Amino acid sequence: MRYDLKEILDLGEKGGFAVPAFNVYNLETVMGVVHAAEETGAPVIFQMYSRLFDSDVAKYVSPIILEAMDTLKTPVAFHLDHGAGIPEVLRAFRYGATGVMIDASKCPLDENIRITRNVVEMASEMGITVEGELGEVGKAAEGVSTDYTKVEDAARFVEETGVCALAVAVGTAHGHYKQAPVLALERIRQLHEGQKAHLVLHGGSGVPDDQIQAAVKAGIRKINFGTDVCCSFLDAAREVDKSILALDLFMKQPTEAVKNFAISKIKLLGADQK
Repeated sequence: MRYDLKEILDLGEKGGFAVPAFNVYNLETVMGVVHAAEETGAPVIFQMYSRLFDSDVAKYVSPIILEAMDTLKTPVAFHLDHGAGIPEVLRAFRYGATGVMIDASKCPLDENIRITRNVVEMASEMGITVEGELGEVGKAAEGVSTDYTKVEDAARFVEETGVCALAVAVGTAHGHYKQAPVLALERIRQLHEGQKAHLVLHGGSGVPDDQIQAAVKAGIRKINFGTDVCCSFLDAAREVDKSILALDLFMKQPTEAVKNFAISKIKLLGADQK
């Protein structure tokens, strides 16, 4: 069932769980998540990175996602992740996304608000809801910043932009961590109570399970998994018998690995049977 971003995150807020958002890249990663959603009955979000909307990848993978959304009996959203600008947002509209993220977090607060509000206004004309980011979530290889998103800035940002979801800096980063992060759980609780948008945790790959569960309890309603989707797929692909030449047969094991990974995260976030 097709849901927009706000609708699917509203389910998480009502049920006290987080909706898993899986970055997908091809048929196999999409199908792995589809099978996980079928087995668990969980709401899920399919995401694609902004750069895929700058190539033909999003154009060809999007119809696969849309077919999955129409086939699954559970709530499903299709989301642009870390939209770099208006061209990527417009392509996401065109390809059927039900949610978009515009990431202007590297800009000063006033400019971030202006850029994000512009996208919210465009998206509202399409019946699409928007995620913004406040407090840059950087790369794990560069270390994890302790410059967390401020509650007063978040309240202003949400009020002036109208976003339904807000990615915040609370101790995570993108990619593989040099050491396991420690999340700013009290700041998450303050942000959850201090503004109206649903909180999003980026850089979920590699965060210890107990930290993830504590973050959900504190108010996180969407958690992104990208790096670990890639790793589950690639690790399995490297183990496939090299004598298998038919690609449909070769891809069965990597697809199953993505499914198993997705199921583990769905259950971790408390989204199963919701």
